[in-house]
Amino acid sequence: MSIDPATHRVPRARPAPAAPSRAHDLADRAAELDPAPRPGAHKVVVLALDGVYPFELGIPHRVLGSADGRYEVLCASVDGRPVRTDADLTVTPGHGPEVLAEADTVIIPPYAISPASAAAPDPQALAALSRIRPGTRLVSICTGAFLLAAAGLLDGRRATTHWELTDIFQELFPRVELDAGVLFVDHGDVLTSAGAASGVDICLHLVRQDHGSEVANQVARRCVVPPYRDGGQAQYIERPLPPASETGTGPTRDWALQRLEVPLSLEELAAHAAMSTRTFARRFRQETGLSPGRWLTQQRLRRARHLLESSDLPVERVAHEVGFATATSLRRHLAAETGVAPSAYRRTFRVSDPAGALGRPAAW
Repeated sequence: MSIDPATHRVPRARPAPAAPSRAHDLADRAAELDPAPRPGAHKVVVLALDGVYPFELGIPHRVLGSADGRYEVLCASVDGRPVRTDADLTVTPGHGPEVLAEADTVIIPPYAISPASAAAPDPQALAALSRIRPGTRLVSICTGAFLLAAAGLLDGRRATTHWELTDIFQELFPRVELDAGVLFVDHGDVLTSAGAASGVDICLHLVRQDHGSEVANQVARRCVVPPYRDGGQAQYIERPLPPASETGTGPTRDWALQRLEVPLSLEELAAHAAMSTRTFARRFRQETGLSPGRWLTQQRLRRARHLLESSDLPVERVAHEVGFATATSLRRHLAAETGVAPSAYRRTFRVSDPAGALGRPAAW
């Protein structure tokens, strides 16, 4: 360091360039994870209706917004005002219904419905749908299908919704071919999905359809979710046992449930009920809606699913414990019932409560 002889003052050293702050680093990292939409990005509008479910409302932005700016995801309400959710909070979408006219894809997340509102949706919601341009892709999650059906947009089409609402849906919209046993249905321009987490599946499906599996896999990794669940996969519906009665085939059903690990023939079941095989089969179907053989298979699968969820038994042992002759037989029947193999079913439900995986149905 030198001294200026004219002033005898030590000149100030030039300041070193400032190191990036931690806040600045975090901001840059956040921008990488949630980049701004690219020029010409596919515009997605999420229409939030009164009573919207907050979890599903956020799915499109979380999933599609993780695709490196390939989508611009906006949220709108039917009147541009804040929207009451089904939780203890209110959300304020950034747009009114006018933005629907600019959308390439419109997503209807689920909302709380009653029998009255399911049959006659909010006129403002129907008016909002009328703003959508022809050719716009339409997507519903869970009860969102009720609005699309009420607008006549699902007539003559195959569709799905939450499995607990299938009876009322079919009663209200007989022109819709409802498939309650799948995660989602893709008709190209109209897609419908089941409840809760199936909203993630259908949004990943959109990414895969639009940009291929590699991009969809990257998005899934960022969202920490499985990259692929086929739309035709079952909704993991829990079918409760019909109540046993003191007369008819009820006592025999109870008896059979204690012996699922051994072969049970129609003749043995009928003998226990003190009926002829023909009478027993007829009465059994009247009481359960199933043949004795189909009912036994369902109960064995129900117990197998419980063992897969709650134990570390090998698949071969599980098959033996519930009365399937071989592990191959268990795999075949479980795949037909749920759409997945025993190992995949165990991975899905081994640590979590299967009832919780279904999400919540709409409130009645």
